[in-house]
Amino acid sequence: MTVEVLTKKIIVNTFLMIGVAISIFPFYWLIVMSTNETSAMFAFPPKLTFGTNLMNNFHHVLEKSNFIRAFFNTVFIALISCTLQLFFNSLTGFAFAKFKFPGSKLLFFAMMATMMIPAQMLLVPQFIIIKEFGWLGSYKALIIPGMASAFGIFWIRQYALAIHDDLLEAARIDGCKKFGLYWHVALPILRPALAFLAITTFMGVWEDYLWPLIVLTDTSKFTLMLALQQLKSAHTADYSMVMTGALLATLPLIVFFLIVSRQFIAGITEGAVKS
Repeated sequence: MTVEVLTKKIIVNTFLMIGVAISIFPFYWLIVMSTNETSAMFAFPPKLTFGTNLMNNFHHVLEKSNFIRAFFNTVFIALISCTLQLFFNSLTGFAFAKFKFPGSKLLFFAMMATMMIPAQMLLVPQFIIIKEFGWLGSYKALIIPGMASAFGIFWIRQYALAIHDDLLEAARIDGCKKFGLYWHVALPILRPALAFLAITTFMGVWEDYLWPLIVLTDTSKFTLMLALQQLKSAHTADYSMVMTGALLATLPLIVFFLIVSRQFIAGITEGAVKS
């Protein structure tokens, strides 16, 4: 290895390490502040070492909000929404990719056009529909409108286009019906794409604040984001307690990512590997 190549490698690795440090620092700061008192947040120079106030902050989180109930509410909503999204998006995306029917292209482009509409513009019509169905204040208001998404269908369709028609034809000869082609042939091939979609969907539902704030009326059905908002009062805020709540709300996302990370990485790298 020449001196020039070694120098470039050192420079690149240095910038990568700096980038990683900048990316990780907010999470590290979140952990540090969760173990300290609020006064440590405003200290100068800022305190960057762990404290001993974590359990006290955790106790305050449970005392000031219905955190445990909100946690299980969010887990239930996120898992159901994620499962429905994976099923309907993969089924629809596979159909758009491998089955030709009258108006399929027009329908697909019309669906894609909905991605150009800002989500905020859909809040009022969605709220009116939910109200007319009598779903306000229920889990159905959070789950059913998110059963499928234009991005999810597009993502699966683009991945399903790579499935060889010969493979599907062989399955048809073996007696597979259309749903059998999807269930037995397409789904195993689409697993990396489904893993990526599962991560983005789960995170989106988990972190959603605005829509639950609009449609939920019963505090016993509040999600984690609404429970975290309850930790802040109108005039004062115990920021170390808020940080502890945010840390507890973030940990399940990390666990979920680690569970599906292998398939997620496979989905990223598969297109770059040539057979």
